[in-house]
Amino acid sequence: NDQEAKMALVTTAATEEGDLWCDELDGDSCPLEPNLSFAAALKDRAYWLVGLLAFQSCSGFILARNEALLQTHPVIIYFLTMLVGAGGNAGNQASVRVIRGLALGTLNDRTQNQFLNREFKMACSLSAILSIAGFARALLFRTPFAETIAITTALSCIVFTSICFGALLPLLLKRLGVDPAHSSTSIQVIMDILGVLFTVAISEAVLDSAAGKYFISMLIGGAGAVGI
Repeated sequence: NDQEAKMALVTTAATEEGDLWCDELDGDSCPLEPNLSFAAALKDRAYWLVGLLAFQSCSGFILARNEALLQTHPVIIYFLTMLVGAGGNAGNQASVRVIRGLALGTLNDRTQNQFLNREFKMACSLSAILSIAGFARALLFRTPFAETIAITTALSCIVFTSICFGALLPLLLKRLGVDPAHSSTSIQVIMDILGVLFTVAISEAVLDSAAGKYFISMLIGGAGAVGI
């Protein structure tokens, strides 16, 4: 029909225009960055990735300083990948949405506050949902109750923080004159470090402190009173 014919013409014209544009580029040029040479792009990306690689070493230092905690409660190690991965995934998801909004022009000074308010609500909601899922997984693997509470609490804090950082980091990089696309890799490293830090700090507070032990005993007593 006529509509299909029009769409075919538009598609053909766009393809021919793209082919002509690609023909004008040399072998090292990229249609996404026509004014940036391969060497310049390599330098920019390599500097950023090497810096993140060095920064990510902080996770190892945090684990080394909390070796006694991990030896006393080794079950924490089994869930560490899940906790850190959840933070990176949630933060990257929020970051990609911001980058897409900036690229399309739908996220600007006029719509920024509305978007950030929505992401704050999303952070609260998703942290609650993932905490329930994490709690269920810990119970499924017969994790001790105290460690289950510590893991669930850490997961909630990690997801909430990662979504907030994921929404704010591209906007911050843009204001600093840095390509917001770098935020998608940066949020992964930031949440790796914060995820480990939150996990060991919350685990120590819940499992080893007097207040944490009293809180757990109250929860166990309350659960026993209702027959759970």
